Amino acid sequence: MAVNTTIDPDEVAKFEAMAAEWWDTEGKFKPLHMLNPTRLDYIVDQICAEFNRDPTQPKPFDGLRLLDIGCGGGLLSEPMARLGATVVGADAAAGNIPVAQIHARQSGLEIDYRNCTAESLAADGEQFDIVLNMEVVEHVSDPLAYLTACQELLKPDGLMICSTINRNPKSFLMTIVGAEYIMRWLPKGTHEYDKFITPDELVSLIEDAGLQNVDRKGFVFNPLTWGWSISDRDLSVNYVTASVKAG
Repeated sequence: MAVNTTIDPDEVAKFEAMAAEWWDTEGKFKPLHMLNPTRLDYIVDQICAEFNRDPTQPKPFDGLRLLDIGCGGGLLSEPMARLGATVVGADAAAGNIPVAQIHARQSGLEIDYRNCTAESLAADGEQFDIVLNMEVVEHVSDPLAYLTACQELLKPDGLMICSTINRNPKSFLMTIVGAEYIMRWLPKGTHEYDKFITPDELVSLIEDAGLQNVDRKGFVFNPLTWGWSISDRDLSVNYVTASVKAG
């Protein structure tokens, strides 16, 4: 049976062209490496709160099945596996998968990496306690259909963490003008402003997809400290949401 997909082939091609650079901290994914510790802090806090886990334990996520959709080279999949989760990393860009597999082997980690989509996993009846959906929704052709597939992939009482980029003049200046044209951290054309989603729009989409939004925070870059932090109030550029599926 054919499975409908929200994959945008042009978007996949962009990231496939950069696949070999995923683990180069000074390469095209430098901004993601800089943001990653802050993303991980938020993810760990939300999972521990939702599943009553103690982050001081050696493997606090033991027994939890986690999907990292749009996994890229495994920047989030690997720390989740180290924390004890059973991890499936999925990406529509085929070139990302061998990069992720090789790095996981070098790191001594067992991660199930697959070249597939959220829709195909849902059609196969896959179920997860947690879906990590980070910086993907702004690259798909139909955000509601994509988020609905993510909802279908969650077990009852499951948790989805979804991050993306706000749509306003500040985000345009920082994400496109700053990161792509001035700093040249990312290739020109990596992001399309029209695909950016405001926090209110994303929450509405999440709820239309059948999930309950329980938290949203901003990821804020400070050019003076050259670092990222989590903000309760400033969602003006990068932001993240946590949502649950009713049991």
